[in-house]
Amino acid sequence: MTGAPRIAGAIFDLDGTLADTIPICFVTFRRALERLDGPSYTDTEIRARFGPSEDGMFQRALPARWQEAFTAYLEEYERHLPLCEGLFPGVADALRVLRERRIPTALVTGKSSPTTLMSLKAFGVDGVFDAIETGSPTGIVKAAAIARVVATWRVPPPGVVYVGDAVADMQAAHEAGVLPIAAAWAPSAVAAELEATKPHALFTDAGDFHAWLAARCPD
Repeated sequence: MTGAPRIAGAIFDLDGTLADTIPICFVTFRRALERLDGPSYTDTEIRARFGPSEDGMFQRALPARWQEAFTAYLEEYERHLPLCEGLFPGVADALRVLRERRIPTALVTGKSSPTTLMSLKAFGVDGVFDAIETGSPTGIVKAAAIARVVATWRVPPPGVVYVGDAVADMQAAHEAGVLPIAAAWAPSAVAAELEATKPHALFTDAGDFHAWLAARCPD
């Protein structure tokens, strides 16, 4: 970790960062394809297809019937979402501090709009974020989305953190000029891979992240 900047804004990823949703993403993607007799993928193979939003993933996996597959996926996702335990406690505490200290917050995720809204509602944070940017079926667009959010806040990018659990998240943060914060607290996160991207800070415990953030948010 380096320095102790005052945080002027905080942007979060969703899957694996706010909550441990990645396991249900794997299950529901696989179930949707099974319902249409599509290809069968392992968790590793599904994760390798992350980047586009889920509708884009289905366009690649089942081009002729991707709309049916995406509809099936939304049904499966809604059915499985209650199995997720909700926000990581340390993340919930961090969001509370940000609200109390009136620090702008946003969500930038690669998920589709429908599953993003379902998730936020299920976790009770659908009214928490000042801005929400979702993914694109064409591929990764996080750097541009982060830059748009920061531009609307009119704060210097180096005063904004982007918190994410994936290598692509750290790369997007670097590209957008904000501080990359590696969230390695989900079971699916690989701390060594995140560390290799040279984040501003890396946390394996969301409670430690909450304490770090609270110390850098002006009262």
